[in-house]
Amino acid sequence: MFKRSLVVLVVALLAATAAVLAAAAPPAAPTYPHRIVSLSPTATESLFAIGAGPQVIAVDDQSNYPKSAPRSKLSGFTPNIEAIAKYRPDLVVVSNDIKGVVAALKRLKIPVLLQPAVSTLTGTYAEILQLGKVTGHVAGAARLVASMRSRIAKLVAAAPRSLRQVSVYHELTPDYYSATSKTFIGRVYALFGLRNIADAADSSGSGYPQLSGEYILQANPDLIVLADTVCCDQTPATVAARPGWQGIAAVQAHAIVRIDDSIASRWGPRVVNFVQAVSSALRTTAR
Repeated sequence: MFKRSLVVLVVALLAATAAVLAAAAPPAAPTYPHRIVSLSPTATESLFAIGAGPQVIAVDDQSNYPKSAPRSKLSGFTPNIEAIAKYRPDLVVVSNDIKGVVAALKRLKIPVLLQPAVSTLTGTYAEILQLGKVTGHVAGAARLVASMRSRIAKLVAAAPRSLRQVSVYHELTPDYYSATSKTFIGRVYALFGLRNIADAADSSGSGYPQLSGEYILQANPDLIVLADTVCCDQTPATVAARPGWQGIAAVQAHAIVRIDDSIASRWGPRVVNFVQAVSSALRTTAR
């Protein structure tokens, strides 16, 4: 009986000691993904900007920035689950759930992060911070967001106040698809108080209406921003050569801005470049 009581006491003491040691031990360090596959050009840019580039092993065929990104034949538009799985990723980042890619990856026990297109700068900052938390680069993400906020605020403040309510036409394609103030692109113009001519033409509410040449001529925009320079070789010269466009205010004032298609369509770190291009155009227009 005594021996049995002693055994019970020893076991209890050992258990208590183990509990104390466990409580005193430092918490286990969090583990972060080190084989990331990005199927989102915007996420690719953000990952490299926050310092997570070395953890990225493959990006989709549309991720062309930065140049050091490990570009592959993977497609974000038509995702191939088997091809993605061959990279043995411990995190896949996507911008949409095309063909049920999220569920398909989860069935293979592959972690996936969906970061859809945003319509505000606040959404941009939130996604960057989320990537920082997931990849172990919280500080890098916070620094990037702070820098973006500061630079954008300075660019907007430096724009001539006299040009508020200047009208703008943002061209996505040569067949006159544009973006309204409801979109991320349009929000950039709203920062400067510009009047977007596409707003009144968006009867479907899609945010991306197709305008007509006649509509644009009648709207007579003061500023034209070409976001189809890479895809479609559009330039101030090609715009001026369009029938009737020589009389548009922006053409006459040479207020036509060329901007890289990807910069104007992605909601990542290079949105600052987009804001800077608009700010520079407004300063030129004011002269």
